[in-house]
Amino acid sequence: MPQIRDFVFGPWRAIPVLGVTQVLTWGTLFYPPVLTMPLIAADRGWSLAFAMGGFSFGLFVAGLIAPRVGAAVDRHGGHWVMAVGSLVGALGLVVLVAFAHPLAYFAAWTILGVAMAGNLYDPAFASLGCIFGAAARRPITALTFIGGLASTASWPATFFLIEISGWRGTYLIYAALLACIAAPLHAFVLPRTRADAGSTVAKGAAAPATVHPSTGLPFVLVAAGFAVYAFVPSGLSAHLLAIFGRFGLDPATVVLIGALFGPSQVAARLLEFVFAGNVHPLLVSRFALTLLVGAFALAAMFGLSTPVAVAFAVMFGAANGLMTIARGAVPLALFGAAGYGRLIGRIGGPFLVMQSIAPLVLAFVIEHASDAAALTLAAGFTAASLLCMWLVRRPGG
Repeated sequence: MPQIRDFVFGPWRAIPVLGVTQVLTWGTLFYPPVLTMPLIAADRGWSLAFAMGGFSFGLFVAGLIAPRVGAAVDRHGGHWVMAVGSLVGALGLVVLVAFAHPLAYFAAWTILGVAMAGNLYDPAFASLGCIFGAAARRPITALTFIGGLASTASWPATFFLIEISGWRGTYLIYAALLACIAAPLHAFVLPRTRADAGSTVAKGAAAPATVHPSTGLPFVLVAAGFAVYAFVPSGLSAHLLAIFGRFGLDPATVVLIGALFGPSQVAARLLEFVFAGNVHPLLVSRFALTLLVGAFALAAMFGLSTPVAVAFAVMFGAANGLMTIARGAVPLALFGAAGYGRLIGRIGGPFLVMQSIAPLVLAFVIEHASDAAALTLAAGFTAASLLCMWLVRRPGG
């Protein structure tokens, strides 16, 4: 286990640094649109669908450039790439506020898409891969503890700032946070040390004896498994609470149920850190996806009453918490630490693209079919992801 001094002077300093910047970047770039988009649409005379389309387009852009960002982390280190990403995010938010033309709006989200590709979990995981090498799994898990608090911090903060300064003032404050806090932390405080591709930083840890090549069927299955899974949390995060409401749950209960998602993520990650450190991350991903399939089965068998909705939210949160860890740990365990940043980027690209289209697809299914059909579709994507992970074999297995 790392000592306290390692979090100040050693490579483990990356965890508090990236923990702060992950909360800032998720909290300023990813989570606010659910609160700001209705205000932007009303202020500029656009439909809500058009406004949300900008955010989806930003995620799509992030997916397209994610492989290049990952490769840049391999070459230059996260301290450089993520610092630039933070400054680009600040620029994008200023453009979003300053220019009201629809083309400028999508230009702003293009810039913000570049920023998301350079700031969120994928480049953070790639940075940890550079710093810790084959021993990066536990640092990745530790980082997700802190990152899981982003929505808990962002939504109340965004609501408060909108009340006192409007959506424009809120985004200008967030631009200042990215430029004045996140960028300097990345540039000057994030460790620049690099582990050898096959080395370990933690005593007693051992690199895998063999790894798969990062091409061929195992890589395709892993990339496909995470990509089809991305549809589920992205689509459900946008629509699940509304679905609960349409099933007859009162608004106050729906809000309380929604609040269970974040703590369930963090609790699952803590349990993984404490009890599953020696369990292969591929098994962790299979367990998480099986848990989520079970949540859909529970809803199908008993309907979305309050107890079932509570159980669904907890199981969904726990599964997503574990899958976030698996996104960083499975590629490391299966394909090794060499070229890890580019590898994470290649997996993150289709993940982000799928994440960008899921809310729109589920909205279409809900409008033209039913809530039950939308849940069935999400369950199908979960089952497809589970199948991919079951078909993957460990190196030498």
